[in-house]
Amino acid sequence: MEKSLYQAHGIGYEVYRRKHDVRMMIERRREADYVNSQRMIADLGRRLIYTTYL
Repeated sequence: MEKSLYQAHGIGYEVYRRKHDVRMMIERRREADYVNSQRMIADLGRRLIYTTYL
């Protein structure tokens, strides 16, 4: 977890664990990434359905 957290966000787990503002910043970023991925999946699903009916 330490390595992936550092690679993805440039912050070690100890800093993440201790500092609330850093944790909130990372969690907001994760939430935004999740929402964007869900939108992309929904868009791909709509495109597949649309092209299937053509």
